[in-house]
Amino acid sequence: MAFDLASILFWLKKFVSIVVLPPLAPVLLIALGLLLALRWRRTGFGLAWLGVAAMLAFMTPASVRWMLEGLETDPPITAEELREARAIVILGAGTRRYAPEYGAETLNRLALERVRYGARLARASGLPVLVSGGSPTGGKPEAELMRAVLQDEFGIKVRWTDTASLDTHQNARFAAEQLKAAGIRRIVLVTHAIHMPRARAEFEDAGLEVFAAPTAWFGGPEVNDQVLAELPGPTTAYAGWYAAHEWLGLLAKRLAR
Repeated sequence: MAFDLASILFWLKKFVSIVVLPPLAPVLLIALGLLLALRWRRTGFGLAWLGVAAMLAFMTPASVRWMLEGLETDPPITAEELREARAIVILGAGTRRYAPEYGAETLNRLALERVRYGARLARASGLPVLVSGGSPTGGKPEAELMRAVLQDEFGIKVRWTDTASLDTHQNARFAAEQLKAAGIRRIVLVTHAIHMPRARAEFEDAGLEVFAAPTAWFGGPEVNDQVLAELPGPTTAYAGWYAAHEWLGLLAKRLAR
């Protein structure tokens, strides 16, 4: 794995996000509170109970649904918007390194959800496709895996491949460079509904006109038993982590301006 400035910054951001996001952040808060309670009982136990409350908030359906409502705001793309676009951009979402049934690493389930919907839109519109995703861990670039899945399993040809980007900001920057060189500025952007506000903002900042094509909602007007069950659970906790991650990313983007 090469450690240039871009990769160092990538891993630094990953480390910070692990520390300040659930599940580690509430656990650290509880541990700190219990440690302080050895000397300052009231303060320490207050901090520990705050950590417990935070942990429950990130896995309880009502609070997670509230966090999702401010993120999953884009409706599905319309047929008219699809006709006005000139290309489809599909963002990567990670790989599964250990996939012995495939004989090599492959896309994770989040990436496959995006690829599947991108393939559907490409088939319906005939628009050229760009896939974006690098390799922060030094394996095969995610965009190459996306291209292979699209072409071999969905029968969709990929015109552009961005294998260098390590985050959403670079997804937008490197994709815009290739698209503008081809005279394209109006795109369909495919990513998860929860990720769309941050992704759309990055691509618009890169000078592209974006038609949002969100997929795979975690929430919605009706409770999905697989995501927001009535009681706290692992799937709801994952949705809570993802929502916290996106809110943190939006905050970091605003502070960077």
